[in-house]
Amino acid sequence: MRFFHLSDLHIGKLLNSYNLKDMQIDVLDKTIELIKEYRPDAIIIAGDVYDKSVPSAEAYEIFDDYLTKLSKIEPSIPVLIIAGNHDNAQRLAYAKSFFKMHNIHVSVMPPQTKEEHLEKITLHDEYGAVNFYLLPFTKPSYVRNLVDCNEPLTYNQAVEYLIKRENIDYSERNVLIAHQFFIAGDSSPEKCDSELAYISVGGVDSVDTKCVENFDYVALGHIHGPQKIGKDYIRYSGTLLKYSVSEERHNKSITMVTLNEKENGASYELIPVKSFRDVRSVKGTIDEVIKMANEDNRDDYVSITLTDEHLFRPKDILDEYYNNILEVRVDNQRTRKKLEDVEISDTSLTPYEAFTEFYQEMNGQPMSEEEEKVFNEILLKIQEEV
Repeated sequence: MRFFHLSDLHIGKLLNSYNLKDMQIDVLDKTIELIKEYRPDAIIIAGDVYDKSVPSAEAYEIFDDYLTKLSKIEPSIPVLIIAGNHDNAQRLAYAKSFFKMHNIHVSVMPPQTKEEHLEKITLHDEYGAVNFYLLPFTKPSYVRNLVDCNEPLTYNQAVEYLIKRENIDYSERNVLIAHQFFIAGDSSPEKCDSELAYISVGGVDSVDTKCVENFDYVALGHIHGPQKIGKDYIRYSGTLLKYSVSEERHNKSITMVTLNEKENGASYELIPVKSFRDVRSVKGTIDEVIKMANEDNRDDYVSITLTDEHLFRPKDILDEYYNNILEVRVDNQRTRKKLEDVEISDTSLTPYEAFTEFYQEMNGQPMSEEEEKVFNEILLKIQEEV
């Protein structure tokens, strides 16, 4: 049996205020073409369909159009979707019964009562049954009513309990779809800036791969870089798009999994998916950075670091050569010295004075009136909360 493993579509995400709608539609359409080419037996989307718990109307339209295109492929291909930590269960489950009629299966919450179980979809090939278990993003509080214990549960205990109570027959071939932060003992997956805010300090939300090692394949979502964790068959597929500059070296792809007969396990292949616009960083003097711009890359989303010693309104100059500048940083002797002196800086400066001085040093120009207004509003909110 062959299936596509995708995750973390993050439909509706903005990149430094830039709308990624066109890029998201583009890569989703490319997956449709690859599905038609490779004809997988199933398609897995392992959580974080949307970027926000309250998606925009535009985000709904993008995903609805994608599901419509999937449902039109003949013969029909089962689509298995779980909710991630960014998804709102009720909103993702909207029209769930209608989706099921079109071979689209959506699971948004783990079992809440003792009568409920993980959603299980069984498909067949020449070697027999393959059982797909759908485990949406799970917090310990979600399963509290199922456990006869007065002590608080950990994330690891919650996931382990949910799997054990299924009494899975591991003599058959079984696939788990999950959206959690998995570790393998002392080994953690490689992370990037775009996901660090959703992973707890100290790893309190981590789940050890030991509790899922009996599956024949574990299709994970949550981490943006494609990679295995622990065993080769426990894998994050990663995102289809680069959602931060820290992902610039990622090779985005679909994980195509081939599940052989039980004794031969699973094999996989990463099918490249490339957007028409890249996300990357450039560094050098302003003249060097300008020379790097050409017709093929000027529309990329770029983070620029300038090494010149003296600059005046560099972004205004660079806007003529790059159409989608994420940020302009300055890294020269003055800024490095400023960072070195942070601990002994003049503490008599007000927060406003300290920030305006820092902004001037880093950007080579003062804040605009609009930026000053936004910063003052932030300061006011902080003062009200203290």
